Amino acid sequence: MHITVAGKQVETGEALQTHVREGLGIIARKYFDHALEANVTFRRDGKGHAFVCDINLKAGRDLFMRGEGEGPDAHRAFEEAAEHVAKRLRRYRRRVNDHARSLAATRDRPRGEPARQIVLRRPEEEEEADAAETAVANGADHPAVVAETPAEIERLTVGEAVMRLDLMHAQVLMFRNSTTEALNVVYRRADGHVGWIDPGKG
Repeated sequence: MHITVAGKQVETGEALQTHVREGLGIIARKYFDHALEANVTFRRDGKGHAFVCDINLKAGRDLFMRGEGEGPDAHRAFEEAAEHVAKRLRRYRRRVNDHARSLAATRDRPRGEPARQIVLRRPEEEEEADAAETAVANGADHPAVVAETPAEIERLTVGEAVMRLDLMHAQVLMFRNSTTEALNVVYRRADGHVGWIDPGKG
């Protein structure tokens, strides 16, 4: 597994990098030998008192996972983030294994539909931007585009979509329902439950 360790105004020395690689190596050997790569980033919290660690793990072509931890030092922050990843995998171990087996058969399944993932500037930032420049670059009725990346809309069951939402630690996921062939959305509600939008359900 390829592991990248980086710091945002945080020193990531050899000892910390070794600790990260050994820790993720143990988790990978225990839960998913097919893990491909991991990006681990360290930063300070908003007040500058604690360290925060973000782990973004790619466990397969269609399987991503995220964990976050906080601690008084970088080592403790990593351990908490790694434990979050391990807990999520323990919880979904059976489903992840079933999904991993299904990934092996992706050659027999339709590939995801091409799409674009776009990040828009927040309204308050838009107000602060120069109005004339924004109008010329983006049109007066459209907010400024901060980032744009290619994406895929996968064909999934609702259970697979919920699993990915949780493993990715994402707020929302659009997918094509493999049962109804309609575009569906699952999302994380404010109360912690998962919502499901199905246009076919009226």
